[in-house]
Amino acid sequence: MMHNEHRYRTVFISDVHLGTKGCQAELLLDFIKTAEFDTLYLVGDIIDGWKLRNGWYWPQAHNDVVQKVLRLARKGVKVIYVPGNHDEAARDFIGHRFGDVLVMRDAIHETADGRRFLVTHGDEFDGVLQHARWLAFVGDWAYRTLLTLNTVFNRLRRRFGFGYWSLSAYLKLKVKNAVQFIENYEEAVADEARRRGVDGVICGHIHKAEIRRFDDILYVNDGDWVESCTAIAEREDGELILLDWSREQKRLPRPARQGLVAGVPEASLAA
Repeated sequence: MMHNEHRYRTVFISDVHLGTKGCQAELLLDFIKTAEFDTLYLVGDIIDGWKLRNGWYWPQAHNDVVQKVLRLARKGVKVIYVPGNHDEAARDFIGHRFGDVLVMRDAIHETADGRRFLVTHGDEFDGVLQHARWLAFVGDWAYRTLLTLNTVFNRLRRRFGFGYWSLSAYLKLKVKNAVQFIENYEEAVADEARRRGVDGVICGHIHKAEIRRFDDILYVNDGDWVESCTAIAEREDGELILLDWSREQKRLPRPARQGLVAGVPEASLAA
């Protein structure tokens, strides 16, 4: 049996946003088919209920992601679903199981080396969402509009021979208020982990994948599957690593990349 270099103890993914045109469902399917793991945490915003309420969009690839996850659970992978703000309706079922998928408000994950991590989507630490919910809906609309512009922009880039470049990610890092929001969010999540007496926190919500230390707390964000196609993986020894699947996928031999459907241009896989 060949050794799978993508064999992990645990995988954490969030912010897939199934039900939106920006969702990179084909790449996520490719990742799930390639990687092997014992435990899978779905860290919120897996299905975008906000968008689906305003118009139905559900292509076959999105259905395939749901079916694949349920199949993994049936085959013995431990699947824990921690809902976020876009799939908050699932919070009505905390403590229940959908098939073999357990729904939890948050979780404490212990790594192989004995460290304990709070696993939470993180929207409760978003000041805008908590205190000006209407503004969060406006921001979501603006974000989806920006992703549409991003798609058009990258079609033009490919036409002139340039690779993929995320306009929305660039603007988030360059706009002063966005940068401050991210910093405030990260510090608030780290403070909650400290209050809980754990070693770190694994979250999502802001679509910015990162592993960094806030003094005694390790802050880990698994990013998203809209812009960056990232996940956090725990190796067998307990080490947490950040996977950028758009890069990893390009490293795989051709036969291992046949899971991608036509219509996801190879240029768009570059980070």
